[in-house]
Amino acid sequence: MSMPALDFIAAPPPADPLSRPPPQAEEGQAGARGYWGRVWRQLTRDPVTIACATVLLAIVLAAIFAGHLAPADPYKTSMLNRLKPFGYRGHILGTDELGRDLLSRLLYGGRLSLLMGVTPVVGALLAGGLLGVVAGFVGGAVNTTIMRTVDVFYAFPSVLLAIAISGSLGAGIGNAILSLTIVFIPPIARVAESVTTGVRNLDYVAAARASGAGAWSIMRVHVLRNVLGPIFVYATSLISVSIILASGLSFLGLGVEPPNAEWGLMLNTLRPAIYLNPAVAALPGAAILVTSICFNLLTDGLRQAMDVRA
Repeated sequence: MSMPALDFIAAPPPADPLSRPPPQAEEGQAGARGYWGRVWRQLTRDPVTIACATVLLAIVLAAIFAGHLAPADPYKTSMLNRLKPFGYRGHILGTDELGRDLLSRLLYGGRLSLLMGVTPVVGALLAGGLLGVVAGFVGGAVNTTIMRTVDVFYAFPSVLLAIAISGSLGAGIGNAILSLTIVFIPPIARVAESVTTGVRNLDYVAAARASGAGAWSIMRVHVLRNVLGPIFVYATSLISVSIILASGLSFLGLGVEPPNAEWGLMLNTLRPAIYLNPAVAALPGAAILVTSICFNLLTDGLRQAMDVRA
């Protein structure tokens, strides 16, 4: 006789159905947290990715705080101290062809090099991603018009296209950034269109259409959240290419103009000194190489981490 009473007393009170989210929402939130948790664990367990991220963070911070870290004025010349070796009278990395402190020039040059490497990719991600998502989701004549226009740019190598656009616009930081943005829009648009085409026919998108949701609502809520990851990962892989192309434009005189400090321009001005002081002349190229390799390896680690399976 006492057992039912004990069971009744020990039983918890019924939960209010309005006090907690629906089971589907809980499962979706837990799945999202679980996925990004696995991505984070995968990244932290990859020593190469951690090392590259640390190096890139150091380069970015050094460029941001160049005014506090630079040991000398990067624009102060001294014809008596031209092309001096490492450690000469307080110049840790020597001096350039005009006697300017090379360490200070490298620190300040990182600002423009990173700016010209990241800004075009961000602009192309916004423009190309929007074009690709619209083309992939709408399809039909809209897809044909956008993608055939994008395909025209594939007839030209990216280097030649960037040089042609920069040459027609003229030298300058703004024109170089604009030319690189135009170069990167087609590949990002192509990736965005391909990913969106694969997502638009999935069951949950069809269910959203059947429920009466509008095209913009479906694209914003159901499509973008599933295609932004692959598009973002691909865009980050273009940062290293952008840094190299921007340095190439400055090397050719189509990007940053003297006396500004930028790694590609420094590489050009130090080119005649390669036989006199090769170690000093190679430093800007080494900075470009290390930065681009770290971005590539970081992107590879991010791609592998986001490819985890439940």
